[in-house]
Amino acid sequence: MPHIDFGFPIPQVFLDGQADLDLVRRTLALGERLGFHSAWVQDQVAGDVPLHESLTLLSYASALTTRVQLGVSVLVFPIRNAVHVAKIVGTLDNLSAGRIILGIGLGHVMAPGFFRTYGIESTEAVRRFNEGVRVMKSLWTEPVTNIEGEFYQLKQTGMWPKPVQKPHVPLWFGGQHPDALRRAVKYADGYTCAGPNTTDHFADFVVQIRRFLDEEGRDPATLPLSKRVYIGIDDNAERAKRRLDEFFQARYPWQIERNPDFVADICAWGSTAQVAEGLRRLAKIGATTIIANPLWDFEEQLEALAAEVIPAVRSAV
Repeated sequence: MPHIDFGFPIPQVFLDGQADLDLVRRTLALGERLGFHSAWVQDQVAGDVPLHESLTLLSYASALTTRVQLGVSVLVFPIRNAVHVAKIVGTLDNLSAGRIILGIGLGHVMAPGFFRTYGIESTEAVRRFNEGVRVMKSLWTEPVTNIEGEFYQLKQTGMWPKPVQKPHVPLWFGGQHPDALRRAVKYADGYTCAGPNTTDHFADFVVQIRRFLDEEGRDPATLPLSKRVYIGIDDNAERAKRRLDEFFQARYPWQIERNPDFVADICAWGSTAQVAEGLRRLAKIGATTIIANPLWDFEEQLEALAAEVIPAVRSAV
């Protein structure tokens, strides 16, 4: 059984719109002190949730930390210019001394209106994604880039400084369609599964990924598998479940309407032993990085994770 790394979320949503920078600083300092592997942000540009921009927040986090890896899971890639992303992320990797993990995904490919917000068509998303990955990798690794593509035409284009990490910043792909999973196996340095995907979904994705790895002749150890899971540690399990229900009813009402067990399928709650059991299942399925995402009492939950939950998970797998 491989070593399991644990990540935590950087506070990013502030309902009154004003960032609680003291909470961000305290959370990052605590997570680093407690030995967590990584700190993560999510991505949303236009939308109703007051979510602070992902790469900007990672830049702030890089100045407050020295050891913990800093990741985004996942950046909606087709709506962005790949050359610009390469420059920003390459700079972040230098500012953080080589600690960036760039998770990227397609976005809402089944919602044409989503992409039109950013001036592109949903039918372009996959092609933009693939070409953009090629552009970024080349700009990060080659002295000059020459690409004559559908969306990018680069002639003798250089980009400096290069990322600290070699050959480049790790790219972790998100997604759930078989094509997305196969793309991760062929071109990514890791795979990351979103929080709203259930544990059973994750198990199915891992089965497919392992089949694709075998077909490609790729060593499974070269593709880390990450899963975000929402947690609520409370000795009163009923109270924890009620708080989780309230959060997701406000955030994902359509998911609960489609699946009344949605919260139970994506969360781990209750005592530290109960939460450990939920995370242990993810590890046994194949997760090598678990992003444990508290939804309240960030600092207290991180303390409990580090003191009791994480040792219990690692001792059992």
